[in-house]
Amino acid sequence: MSLPTLGLFSRDNHSNWLRLRTLILLRWVAIAGQIGAITIADRVYGMQLPLGLCYLAVGTSVIANLFSIFVFPENKRLSNLEAMLTLLFDLSQLAFLILLTGGLNNPFALLLLVPVTISASVLDLRTTIILAAAAIFYATLGVYSYLPLRLGDGTVLVVPRLFGFGFWMAISIGVIFLALYARRVAMEVRSMSDALLATQMALAREQKLTDLGGVVAAAAHELGTPLATIKLVSTELIDELADRPELLEDARLIGAQADRCRDILRGMGRAGKDDLQLRQAPLETVIREAAEPHLQRGKKVEFGLMPGAGAPDRQPNVLRRPEVIHGLRNLIQNAVDFARTTVWIEAEWTAGRILIRIMDDGDGFPPQVIGRIGDPFVRSRRSSPDLATRRQYEGMGLGLFIAKTLLERTGADLTFANASDPFLSPDERPERSGAVVEAVWQAGDLVAPADLAKGENRRHET
Repeated sequence: MSLPTLGLFSRDNHSNWLRLRTLILLRWVAIAGQIGAITIADRVYGMQLPLGLCYLAVGTSVIANLFSIFVFPENKRLSNLEAMLTLLFDLSQLAFLILLTGGLNNPFALLLLVPVTISASVLDLRTTIILAAAAIFYATLGVYSYLPLRLGDGTVLVVPRLFGFGFWMAISIGVIFLALYARRVAMEVRSMSDALLATQMALAREQKLTDLGGVVAAAAHELGTPLATIKLVSTELIDELADRPELLEDARLIGAQADRCRDILRGMGRAGKDDLQLRQAPLETVIREAAEPHLQRGKKVEFGLMPGAGAPDRQPNVLRRPEVIHGLRNLIQNAVDFARTTVWIEAEWTAGRILIRIMDDGDGFPPQVIGRIGDPFVRSRRSSPDLATRRQYEGMGLGLFIAKTLLERTGADLTFANASDPFLSPDERPERSGAVVEAVWQAGDLVAPADLAKGENRRHET
């Protein structure tokens, strides 16, 4: 499946997600915490701190916040570079304050993790690496170069060397682990958000096409009577104007144009009027409608319908829901894209369920991703020969995700598998050797109610 708006989902478009106001609020919280910690250490515990330098460090954050508030608009969103510089400033200010208060002997050194975690959540990988390297550098600096913490009696507070080394290791590993963890989670959330948006867009497009087809078909149906009247009148005029050639040609022109309008409307009305009757159709009709765009793409598509055990021979009427048609269409497209020569579409029904199975004679799903099929943005790099044979299919995994999401909305249970071992040689593989996708519905979720209204025939005045 190809969506013209997939450029919306580029990772670059996430770089402006971070608002300046968010960092300003976080900085105010940090400033309040720093002032509180300095005050308690000085007034309650009587520790000897370089208060002038400490308050200077806090003051720079206050000035930076006030500058940001008065210079920049409240709704400003930071570019990737601006966000990196802002977080680097906060990281440096915090590191300076920690170096003034005992280095890694200060338990608040753990807060060096915060700017790196924020970056990993919303900024790009290069920025996160820069901030992580800066945090580890400042933590290392806190081991060797810092002002010692002194108690009220002048005693220097020093932790055992082994504990200090362990604290440095914990911060360094924590920076790397939290950065990777936060980035992974954030990428999963972004991918799911983008893919759901693509799904909504695809469904909206399918719904619009369905509605438009219904409107056009209804117009074709309604205009049939007046066009028939025009045709009848023009025919009578031709008979009456046989002795007046100057008017006879005009009458013939009216009749010819009426015929042309009839042909146009007949083509427009092939989908039928979108009344309650045509919101349902036989199962085979719905499957063929979903497959129709891919029937002329050079691959053979075979259809098979069969009743299950104890089921009636007559195929059921199912709801022509846009989610079902669009979801099946994406699955069929995937099968046609990867098939060598043939795609098989089978349907089976019983009194309690409906099953649709799509198979092909291609190589099947790659073993390394078969457990993740249906996740958005699942793709692997392909070799040049592979791309040469499948030029149409270099997507982002959105097609299968959209199909799975849409069909599951209708109550379907999907399974993905391979018909044979993909490591077999071509001569050892059976005819149906490729991917197999099964969608199973409970009958109540897909079968049209027996008493579905067919609408009323209305008399048209002429």
